[in-house]
Amino acid sequence: MARNAKKALEELSHRGPHEVLHGDLALVGLPGIVCTPRSGRGLPAVAFGHGWLQSPRRYAGLLRHLASWGIVAAAPGTQRGPLASHRMLAADLRTALDICTGVRLGDGQISVDDRKLAVAGHALGGGSAVLAAADDPRVRAVATFAVTETMPSALAAAHRVTAPGLHLTGGKDLLAPSVANAEPIAAAWGGPVQLRTLPKASHLGFTEGRHWTELVLHGKAEYRTQRTARALLTAFLLRHLDGDKRWDALLDSDVSGATIDQERTRTAALTA
Repeated sequence: MARNAKKALEELSHRGPHEVLHGDLALVGLPGIVCTPRSGRGLPAVAFGHGWLQSPRRYAGLLRHLASWGIVAAAPGTQRGPLASHRMLAADLRTALDICTGVRLGDGQISVDDRKLAVAGHALGGGSAVLAAADDPRVRAVATFAVTETMPSALAAAHRVTAPGLHLTGGKDLLAPSVANAEPIAAAWGGPVQLRTLPKASHLGFTEGRHWTELVLHGKAEYRTQRTARALLTAFLLRHLDGDKRWDALLDSDVSGATIDQERTRTAALTA
């Protein structure tokens, strides 16, 4: 087990031991990208939803990072317009999980265990992940970055999600302030839940590279935000999908740049 939270954060912020393969979900009928370890049987998988107007490629580094730690990571490239359907993106996240479990990945040396599935997302993709989890009993963990309310309501759906939840919110996020989005969703969560604030993170801090939406949305890509979010998400998914307890110190503790909101966190069973 990692000796302390700081050491766990440092280790998990670096790439893992697996060589990573890249694929195109469009080859099996769903626009988007998928990253996998080169080989592995009974692997965990996560479907990741993009933020408003964002491309899934703005999260490619995150997907590669998860794959390097042994997690198949798929991101649909649908619903990218200004009138994106949250309900349809939630359905596409569930379809991405179907693809991970039901389609031959790589050269046949990869398989996903349908008992080790999660959904995650940024902004509206996070809200859509909540919607997906509420309607899919296969989902064993849910994570969001700068989650935003959706239509239908992610807040209403949160009551029906009993899988463990991890919600990361930016202290400098002017588009999705925690008080109006992540906090009520965490408070309504139907299972164990943790809410963390990254005090210096902006709304787009979780994305990668440059994009024209920086002209109309708040913030820009932030290396420290990405580094912290990657480590926390990796620890969370490895724990709840693969039973890997080495990183519990990180999940249980405050770390520099990511403090736990104790009022809205109910983690008695999160690392039990």
